[in-house]
Amino acid sequence: MSRILLLALAALLLAGMVDVGRYAVWPDVAVLAHQNPGKTAFMRWREAQWEREGKKKRITQVWVPLSRVSRSAIMAVTIAEDDKFWNHEGFDFEGMEQALQKDLEKGRIAAGGSTITQQLAKNLWLSPSRNPLRKLKEAILTWRLEKALSKRRILELYLNVAEWGDGIFGIEAAARADFGVSAAGLSEEQAARLAAVLPSPLKWSASHPSRGVALRARIILHRMQRRLGDQG
Repeated sequence: MSRILLLALAALLLAGMVDVGRYAVWPDVAVLAHQNPGKTAFMRWREAQWEREGKKKRITQVWVPLSRVSRSAIMAVTIAEDDKFWNHEGFDFEGMEQALQKDLEKGRIAAGGSTITQQLAKNLWLSPSRNPLRKLKEAILTWRLEKALSKRRILELYLNVAEWGDGIFGIEAAARADFGVSAAGLSEEQAARLAAVLPSPLKWSASHPSRGVALRARIILHRMQRRLGDQG
């Protein structure tokens, strides 16, 4: 291997390390403890996508504090997206192992396994790409979010920036669009339906669920009711 090629590879490696390493100190994660984010990286990515496709769409989002989100919605989303959310420190290693096993069986990257905190980090600052360097950045940001913010604040942020439909961001806008109610007024069944579509909000509908979404919602609802029964 020529010296020039070795130098080029070293330069690329150094550039990658610098690009990833900067996320150890940037952005200012702690400010989110008392300040809501503006337009997220994922929102900007979606706007660029609409522009490329010639669509005249805009972001629909209504920010709502966690205190104005129904208990059913909080339970449904955590059960569906990250059942160990309240107990882990940002990473569900068992879930990641299971997702990796599914990927190996399918021969492609298909399963998720990301926690709510990981999804929040990606939505706020990164791209939807599955690039390994992006995943490293996500891991750093996830660790920082868990260190800087409370679990309730992380969940509040996630519920307000997650996409629930084409351009519909946040649980308040989703509740209004799908059911004509506020996030505080969501019933157990409505909450379960909204949680059921989160893995693929552009393909699935909470208000007009497919058979698969309806089944997923019933499973979530059953787990919610069982857990409420255990608590009661």
